[in-house]
Amino acid sequence: MPRATFWRTVAGIAVLIIMAALGVLLIPPYVENWKLQSFINDIAQDPDTVKKPVEVVRANIVDRAANLGLPVHTDDVHVTKSEDTLKIEVLYIVHIDLPIYTVDLHFRPAA
Repeated sequence: MPRATFWRTVAGIAVLIIMAALGVLLIPPYVENWKLQSFINDIAQDPDTVKKPVEVVRANIVDRAANLGLPVHTDDVHVTKSEDTLKIEVLYIVHIDLPIYTVDLHFRPAA
């Protein structure tokens, strides 16, 4: 194998390893956000939820987020209730510390 081809192959493998490592660090928060979004959708579509106080709905969302390991606080959850509808908005940030850089992932699940 010529020397240039060898180093190109090594560089390609190194890039693939770095991409896989980034995926291992960055994909889990997106999966957990997807689970929280599904939970919020289920709550918003449940007709019994409209009958509950806003504080109870907010606490349920914060508890579910805590179970998923997400940094959601009571102040991050906004619940608006009208006669027969419920609007839920959540804003939270997940900090990912990489060896050289820190990434802030902003999530906004809503229903």
